[in-house]
Amino acid sequence: MKIICHREGLLSACQLASVAAAARDLKPVLKNLKAVVEKDRCTLMATDLELGVRLEVRGIKVEETGEALLPTARIISILRESLDEEMTLEAGPDACFVRGASAEFEMPGEDVSAFPDIPMFAEEKYHEIPAGTLREMIRRTIFAAAAAEHSRFGATTGVLVELESEDLVLVATDGRRLALARGQTMPHGGHTTKGQMPVMPTKALNLLERNLTEPDEKIQISVRANEALMKTERAMIYTRLVEGRFPNYRQVMPAKHNAKVPLTVGPFLSAVRQAAIMTDEESKRVTFSFAKKKLTLQARGAESGRSKVEMPLDFDGKTVEISFDPKFLIDMLRVLEPDTALTLEITDSNTPAIFKCDNHYQYVVVPLVAAGKE
Repeated sequence: MKIICHREGLLSACQLASVAAAARDLKPVLKNLKAVVEKDRCTLMATDLELGVRLEVRGIKVEETGEALLPTARIISILRESLDEEMTLEAGPDACFVRGASAEFEMPGEDVSAFPDIPMFAEEKYHEIPAGTLREMIRRTIFAAAAAEHSRFGATTGVLVELESEDLVLVATDGRRLALARGQTMPHGGHTTKGQMPVMPTKALNLLERNLTEPDEKIQISVRANEALMKTERAMIYTRLVEGRFPNYRQVMPAKHNAKVPLTVGPFLSAVRQAAIMTDEESKRVTFSFAKKKLTLQARGAESGRSKVEMPLDFDGKTVEISFDPKFLIDMLRVLEPDTALTLEITDSNTPAIFKCDNHYQYVVVPLVAAGKE
């Protein structure tokens, strides 16, 4: 195979595909990208056996068709460090050459037949959703998934994906907060996840989100028994689903509230960040006091000092006080636009509170209970 390409375009494609390449020493061949060059296109493939991607490289000129393996780390380093706008890539089973105007690199070739196959998207049953909607839904939920080392339930390290009729629901939780986003989709062929609880790995959704660059592009999602396929105009992503059972998120959604507080993301985020300056490792707590026309945020660290921040509030109810880890609020607020209107529903200082936004987004946070009340 031999192609002439724009260096930055090929670099971007290699970096994107490398997300699916093996980070651990599973098999030496998985440290490569597979390039398939046809008469009118070049496709890069990468996989770690759990996640796989087929990615179209744009802006190339095909000199010779064929297939070859490219060492992921070195090809990215070469393309990143080169100053040439255009480069030639020529590779086969014996060697791989990258040539620019003033530099040439030669690397050993490998047997392309050793690289595992990555499935094509040929599904008749799937859901279709605009890329802009899906990207926003992923950004609003994925941060709430549990880190592997902190997960009490294996499935909470991923994001629950529910596709029923014309609805898509994404849910992520780490047991201390829960993010839920809804979007409208178009079903094809009777595709549904009803009766299942498919959980996609965050790595797969991060890769998908990075491919969602055109808001109006239609993305196809198909969920099978143990795997899912996602197709954009440029890429096809395959992923194994996370094993284990996802908790019943409906049981933790607060059913009632005693106070309903209107907020705007920008000013509220600024106040939370200011108050959080005086928290420390021992006391990751900001206390929120919602009173008539005013919100007061206070924090105190054993050695850092204390903070008190006030902001005006369009609230006329009885005073309600509740404490949160400020990180949990900042994580949510920073994925929303500053002028977004939020509603905070609070029951009391010990019951999970819920933030709601435009009927499509809900974020539940467990409050920090004062010592002696747990």
